[in-house]
Amino acid sequence: MADAQDNANTAEQAPMPTLAEQLTDAAGLVPEPLQPMWNLLADYPVLLGVIIAGVFFLLAFIVRALVLNNLERLTKRSASALDDTILANLKSPVFHTIFLFGVILGIQTAQPPFGRTALINVVASFIVVSWMRAGLRMTGSILEALGNRPNFTLVEHRTIPLFDLTSKLLILLFASYVLLLIWGINPIGWLASAGIVGIAVGFAAKDTLANLFSGFFILADSPYKIGDYINLDTGERGRVVAIGMRSTRLLTRDDIEITVPNAVIANAKITNESGGPYEKMRVRIDVGVAYGSDLEQVCEVLQHVAESEPGVCADPAPRVRARGFGASSVDFQLLAWIERPEQRGLISHHLFMNVYKAFAEAGIEIPYAKQDVYVKELPASQ
Repeated sequence: MADAQDNANTAEQAPMPTLAEQLTDAAGLVPEPLQPMWNLLADYPVLLGVIIAGVFFLLAFIVRALVLNNLERLTKRSASALDDTILANLKSPVFHTIFLFGVILGIQTAQPPFGRTALINVVASFIVVSWMRAGLRMTGSILEALGNRPNFTLVEHRTIPLFDLTSKLLILLFASYVLLLIWGINPIGWLASAGIVGIAVGFAAKDTLANLFSGFFILADSPYKIGDYINLDTGERGRVVAIGMRSTRLLTRDDIEITVPNAVIANAKITNESGGPYEKMRVRIDVGVAYGSDLEQVCEVLQHVAESEPGVCADPAPRVRARGFGASSVDFQLLAWIERPEQRGLISHHLFMNVYKAFAEAGIEIPYAKQDVYVKELPASQ
């Protein structure tokens, strides 16, 4: 039992053979005509390392010239540009991975007297960075291509910024984790430190983080999109010109740009005038006529005014509705559809003007508040 334990300890303490020694031991696998050259190179590890790196460089060049270029010719025949973009971004990391892997083997074979581990870590880091850059470049192109496909409803134009930011963060986090492992740094300690720093930053920038998370929810829920006309319960009204991660910008009818923090919009009541099945919206023109007026004639005049206005939609057709009996008038409402919400003020102006003219021509009275003064008795003249 003691002998077995001593043998195990001796095996554990025995140094691991270097790659050059392993290559020398593997000389039996080399064809007999190449045995002298192999033995010669095994005695010169630096030269052997350079040759290994050169062979892998030629291999990387062949893979790029034959395999990737032939694949590129095939992808150009397809109607989609997505495969062309992916292949173009993969050329560089594939070439670097093959070549730099040969460089790592060359360094391991050459067995430099110092800095061998650092050199290998640097080369491996270059491989990780190359793939990270390719992933960051491809993310936007892939999401844009998926957003243009009508049968792929998960990714839409309104959610592309959300997925783009999330995917890039994941790529950066994964690449950072791999780099830490390459350099022998325990990522758990860094994650714990990052958690403490994150808590401190969260308290210091809670308003900014609130706007950031609200921006995520706005992009995901999409209560409005760029180009919509919205009304906020705080009174702001305008066309949405930009949706950012921190704020939303509105352009009012006065050509004034208003920047509203996303945290405010997320907690506000939003009226989207461009929402619904189409962008059209309905305007309401309230008008009263005097008692005793011909109500059928009133409906015909209002209907004619709406149909004669060029800015009023023919479909849905305008309509007239009686709404009630007022203190001094019969109240009507002219309902007309317009193409875009920003036309509401101008078309309402035209309708009011034309209704007034048409009523005057038809002899229909629009009542207004007035008082009759009766003098019961005049004072006696002196």
